[in-house]
Order: sequence, then structure tokens, then C-alpha cells
Amino acid sequence: MGSDKALLPWRNGTFLSSAINALQAVSDLVIVVAGHNQQAVAPTVYSNGAFLVTNRNPDEGQFSSLRVGLNEVLGRGRDAAIITLVDRPAPKVETIETLKQAFLAAPDDIWAVVPEFDSRHGHPFIAGREMIEAFLRAPATSNAREVEHAHQEHILYLPVTDPLVATNVNTLQEFQQLLSGHTA
Repeated sequence: MGSDKALLPWRNGTFLSSAINALQAVSDLVIVVAGHNQQAVAPTVYSNGAFLVTNRNPDEGQFSSLRVGLNEVLGRGRDAAIITLVDRPAPKVETIETLKQAFLAAPDDIWAVVPEFDSRHGHPFIAGREMIEAFLRAPATSNAREVEHAHQEHILYLPVTDPLVATNVNTLQEFQQLLSGHTA
């Protein structure tokens, strides 16, 4: 992409600020995990009222950042987390609220709620204490998808109408398509 995707312009801010604002509408605490980009994202994180933690080993990959964030969630006395990637456009607040309500209403054997659009799983997803523990107990060489698939019987895949839950932007062309309204 040539630049930090978290800071790509989106709506009235950036991917990162939009995600923070959307999550703040349904959560009392937003934690952003940064790696090498800590200095670049810190102004956005702080100016939008979120908390910043640093993955001291970002070269270990995205799963290591997830684990840093989840440890921070538990350390702040929370038993569930709404997890998203900061390098994607944030979905509608209503979509996140729908996921939250589904998680709160789910039976005890449901550990996570994952949005699904057009048969594709996406973000943000909600993980309860059991799923958080599964992520933290997994080998450091794992990835979130492997852990999720190992516990599929405990995951509710919730169909949603918001294409942004499954939108991934990796190239300038994909970003331009997103801006022009083609989010497939």
C-alpha cells in the first residue's frame, strides 16, 4: 500500500479514528495495539479518547498483537472484547450493536460472535472470556483463524447486511474501489 493503512482517510477521519469512534458507541473502553507504527498512530488514538498499548514484538505477527490486546483487556477487568483490525474500514455502529446484542443473548456455550457477509467472515467480532483464554493458551505460532476453527462449535456466525465487515483493503486499487462505493 505504501503507507500505514490505519491512517488512510475514511469518512471524516481515518480507518483508525473511525474504528475507535464506532467501538466507543458500544463499549466503555477502546484499546489500540500498535507496533512499529506507535508514534504514527498515537495522536489519533489519544485525540479520540482510546488507550494505546505497544506490542514489543510486532515482527511476531498479527496474532502477537491480538494476544497483547487481550491481556490488556483482562488486566483492565473485562471478560469480553470487541476485536477488529485497524487497517480496515469500520462497519456501521448499528452492525457492531447487532453483534453485541447477539453475544449478550447467546447461550453460555457460545464463546464468540463473528459477523458474516456474503459467506465471508469478518470484523469486528466479539470474544468472551472462554475465547479470549483460547487465544491466550494457543501456541505463539498460531493465528486467530486456527484458534477460531478449533472452537467452531462455540462460535455464532451472524449474517449481517454490512459489507464493510468483510472488506479488506490491501492495494491502492482496492482503496479507490472502497472510496467509490464498491466494497465487495
